[in-house]
Amino acid sequence: MSAQKGKDMLLKLDTTGLGVFATVAGLRAKSLSFNTETVDITDAESQGQWRELLACGVKTARVSGSGIFKDETSDDLVRDFFFNDMIPDWQITIPDFGVLEGPFQISGFEYSGGHNNELSFELTLESAGVLSFTSI
Repeated sequence: MSAQKGKDMLLKLDTTGLGVFATVAGLRAKSLSFNTETVDITDAESQGQWRELLACGVKTARVSGSGIFKDETSDDLVRDFFFNDMIPDWQITIPDFGVLEGPFQISGFEYSGGHNNELSFELTLESAGVLSFTSI
């Protein structure tokens, strides 16, 4: 597999609740992480006293990014979802890897801007339900 451009990772939002996804921002930096909490089930009879883990820990995904909004409508949508405690479906496309889709809550949202620069934002999304993954 050859190197991939970071700009090709897309973050889209289901703006209507009908499964129609639209790109909402021009993200300049972004990351996606998957985690599983471990459940330690080690006891006095564990072989060689090695730790044993239960294969059913809580799975989470986190998406974070920074950039500029595509337009005023996109800014309004994300801001409304945050202030109204809504958990919409998001879609994250990772080139040559796959598409992750499902409910994410906006857990972090910051605006910033320098005197001679455009207004930018930082966004953090936390998974809030079952996610689907489709290989591409």
